[in-house]
Order: sequence, then structure tokens, then C-alpha cells
Amino acid sequence: MASSTSLIRLSPSHFPSTRAHPGAISSHSCFKLSSSRISFPLKNGSFKLRNNAPPLTLKALSAREPKAAVVTKDTWEKSVLNSDTPVLVEFYASWCGPCQMVHRIIDEIAGEYSGRLSCFVLNTDNDLPVAEDYEIKAVPVVLLFKNGEKQESVVGTMPKEFYIAAIERVLKP
Repeated sequence: MASSTSLIRLSPSHFPSTRAHPGAISSHSCFKLSSSRISFPLKNGSFKLRNNAPPLTLKALSAREPKAAVVTKDTWEKSVLNSDTPVLVEFYASWCGPCQMVHRIIDEIAGEYSGRLSCFVLNTDNDLPVAEDYEIKAVPVVLLFKNGEKQESVVGTMPKEFYIAAIERVLKP
């Protein structure tokens, strides 16, 4: 009797995730596979299915660590207003698709400007008072601060060059 196997390809959309930070897969997401068919990875990126396999629990590891830290209303004053270095803050919402694109750009910028610029993200759904203080009406919005004062803003999803140009203006002595 021949064993029945098939090959399938899985993409990240096949795995639910809870995001502690936008753009990152939570390192605490667990997936319970209770089917009698379990897949095993092959070198070509496909998965081979095996019938009658025991239930298995998998834990997703973080695909990448975000470089922009999370700031909240409780840490706003210390992290942003009293910072010794210029600060970039992205205001976002977890349900916002365009915000996901901006997260990737901000994480790249955080790595490139490490030591010269502090980068943070703020969830407007969780910290609405801060968003209201800066009259954030829609997301994504990126604000740049220097010496506790707002210096620049970039509204909407823009190419990386827009953010870089605003950062360079703020970093000028």
C-alpha cells in the first residue's frame, strides 16, 4: 500500500499572528495543528504532508526584530520630549494597511540613523490623548522632534526619501 503525500506551499498569510509591534511576527504566537495530516519542510520551500501524524504545537519565532521602539503616553515625556537626540515618532493604528509599509521604512531608518536619531512608534488607538495633543486626524503620520519641540511632519505613506529629507533638515545644526 503506497503512502499518499502531496506538496503544498505556505505563505506568511497562512499563519495568524498577534503583533506586539507592527511589522513583526510575535514570538509568542503558537499554532496548534490537530489535523491528522502534518507537513514537513523540504529544501525547495515546499512542505510534504504525512497522514496520521500526532497533534503538534508550533511556536512562531520572530521574523525580524523591530528597530523602532514602542512609545506610550506613559513614556512620551521621557522618551520624546526630554530626549538628548532628535526623535522620530510614527503615529499608526493596528488596522491601518498603509501604516505597515511605513513601519518597514521607519525600521530601516532607525538602523541607518542609530545613535543620531531615536525612532519610536505610537499606536493611536491605545494612546489617543497623545495623538490629540498633536492634532493627528489620520494615520500614518511621522513627526520629528528636536529639543522637545515638533520640527517636521510627514503625513501619509511616502517614499523613504521624503522621511530622509525631513530627518536631514532636523539634524542640521
